Amino acid sequence: MRTVGTTSRGVRCPVVREGDDLVKIVTDAILACGEEQGLTFHDRDIVAVTEAVVARSQGNYAGVEDIAADCRAKFGADTVALTFPILSRNRIAICLKGIAKAFKKVYILMSYPSDEVGNHLFDEDLLDEKGVNPWSDVLDEAKYRELFGYEKHPFTGVDYVEYYGDLFRAEGCEPVFLFGNDVRAVLPYTKNVLCCDIHTRERSRRRLLAAGAEKVLLLSDLMTAPVNGSGYNEQFGLLGSNKATEESVKLFPRDCRSFVDALAQSLRSATGRQIEVMVYGDGAFKDPVGKIWELADPVVSPAYTSGLEGQPNELKLKYLADNDFASLSGDALTSAIKDSISHKNADLKGQMSSQGTTPRRLTDLIGSLCDLTSGSGDKGTPIILIQGYFDNFAV
Repeated sequence: MRTVGTTSRGVRCPVVREGDDLVKIVTDAILACGEEQGLTFHDRDIVAVTEAVVARSQGNYAGVEDIAADCRAKFGADTVALTFPILSRNRIAICLKGIAKAFKKVYILMSYPSDEVGNHLFDEDLLDEKGVNPWSDVLDEAKYRELFGYEKHPFTGVDYVEYYGDLFRAEGCEPVFLFGNDVRAVLPYTKNVLCCDIHTRERSRRRLLAAGAEKVLLLSDLMTAPVNGSGYNEQFGLLGSNKATEESVKLFPRDCRSFVDALAQSLRSATGRQIEVMVYGDGAFKDPVGKIWELADPVVSPAYTSGLEGQPNELKLKYLADNDFASLSGDALTSAIKDSISHKNADLKGQMSSQGTTPRRLTDLIGSLCDLTSGSGDKGTPIILIQGYFDNFAV
């Protein structure tokens, strides 16, 4: 019996700079990995490349002055509300610095007890202790401090209310904090709103406009075109950006479809195999201890080849073993299960034999595997080679 199923390998390559031929770099790295490890390539192997090196090769950066200029041009006002910014020095702090430069006064609505990706301002059990209803109660900063004090994030050691407040004041902008979970809570103060949430942004805009807001923009509406020669992302704007320096951010990569197609063609020419390709960012998983939902990018994968469309269509082996073939064991059980897999329906949705399998998109599952394999620190493996992902027990 074949003993190895799916494998996921982090692949090293040279540090990527703007203007580098990333298709060649990735192809060369995969071939070198194959030679070093004695690998045989197959159709439907997967090569995934982190969005960070794609954006870096494009030089897709924007400075805080570019962000400020875009805000001024699109709002034409000196007061605005920001709603639901996540708690992150890496993800949004430099964006906020650029936004602060554009306005004199900003109302900042913080969701509580945590942001949408699970970063907590304070322990949610304090809500019960203090008798606070997060769905209806809107707090000002004084009341928030009275109830919850000066809590620091357990992982970063940062009091994000203090940190964001200092950031805005340093740019000459007056911050006024509100704490609530109804985006419409900012409308008594201003009708100009910049929604900073990620996955709920369209709903936030719809609710604000229905409640009388006059101008509502999303982070995905900023930096959608070059500003003074900057980078841009026409689809996601500032969403998916990361801190590059104290004065700039790396934007989510653009034109990813052309990149994955070019890389797939290069790998086919080099290996003779139809290798699937994707660009990946954050994985879509939640940390049960830190309670952080990892996905701070707008999508797990901004582009991928067509073979990665769809969802898994799998049988649950333990269901078959415990139910359909409960009387079998050994080789007879193995043979029966393999036969069931070989003759399974093309669509198992709703069938008991598929219960407990993962009803998620392939790109979200594979992107999460890639993100966990590569990490976000100093492993130096921005390329992931996955083999055997589409195999099953019958193969």
